[in-house]
Amino acid sequence: MELHLPYETAGPSAAGWLDPAPFLRGVAWLDAEGQPVRADPDDVMRLPWDTGERAALPIGMRIEFTARGASAVEVRYRARVPEDDAELHDLAHTFALWQGDRCVTEETVTPRQEGQVRLQLPCPDGLFTIHPPEAQAPRIVGLRPVGGTLAPAPARPRWLVHGDSITEGWWSTRPAHAWPAVAGRALGLDAVNLGYAGGARGELPTAEQLARLSADVITLAFGTNCWSRLPFSATLMYETTLAFLRLVRRGHPTIPLLVVSPLLCPEAERTPNALGATLAELRAAMERATEELIAKGDQALQLLPGQGLLTPDHLADGLHPTDEGHALLGAAVARALAPRVPGAERTPGSSRLP
Repeated sequence: MELHLPYETAGPSAAGWLDPAPFLRGVAWLDAEGQPVRADPDDVMRLPWDTGERAALPIGMRIEFTARGASAVEVRYRARVPEDDAELHDLAHTFALWQGDRCVTEETVTPRQEGQVRLQLPCPDGLFTIHPPEAQAPRIVGLRPVGGTLAPAPARPRWLVHGDSITEGWWSTRPAHAWPAVAGRALGLDAVNLGYAGGARGELPTAEQLARLSADVITLAFGTNCWSRLPFSATLMYETTLAFLRLVRRGHPTIPLLVVSPLLCPEAERTPNALGATLAELRAAMERATEELIAKGDQALQLLPGQGLLTPDHLADGLHPTDEGHALLGAAVARALAPRVPGAERTPGSSRLP
């Protein structure tokens, strides 16, 4: 089930509230209740439990719109906030309004099961993006302008980004600072974040789901969890990479496909896992598999070696990038993809390439 399914909203007759569905970006599938999810709801049972759990969170979902004569925009939302968890009620949620490559305003609200937030626009006309908070899976149920009108932003090329917690944006201070969001703005792409914290271990059902989704560009950035969470040998990593790429190519035989091998993780580089493989050996196996498919004629396939993209100073906990690290990684991916994405530097509303 993809984005064309009906979406439950207050409807335009309810005090001017607009159906949010045409405004949502970064959405792969909708479930039976109209909630954006990040794994195929008709195929989620084939995925590991932890991946299915992370896929229920609307990571990377955004609201993109063009304003005409409006002073502000209001957003209605519903969130999953357990009533018996006082600590969650004390956490702040931030809605961030972006114009091009800069954040122009933020509004912080207390988590509640249903709420409303108003974001002032810096100018009455223009193209804007709202990044909702991702905790407690907020569901956007209405959108309306204060004065003027709102229209959905023009559609952009669809970029599927698969990876683990680094792709999901862990340790970035805002959803808009995660590296897929950074690169998506730079390239003018509709980034669909399919990063699963703790997952992305080369699960072949995920490859088949990617093959079935409509896409203009795909990036794969997995492998770190194959060192520890589910240990791989170098041989298994090599064969899994080949199988994963071949399955993705069944649905997308010619579109740009970028493989980012695992980033630096100092603890794991020379330390063997339970099957005797270091992260350096797993990285080399993934890169070798990718390079072999390129050599066999897949000219739309590309490799970005991950080991040298960041330094230990860019890692918040020895594994996940800081905001600066996410920015550097996003810039590196944008530079790698730019020659493969027509008009990347000319897309209205996108930031210039780093």
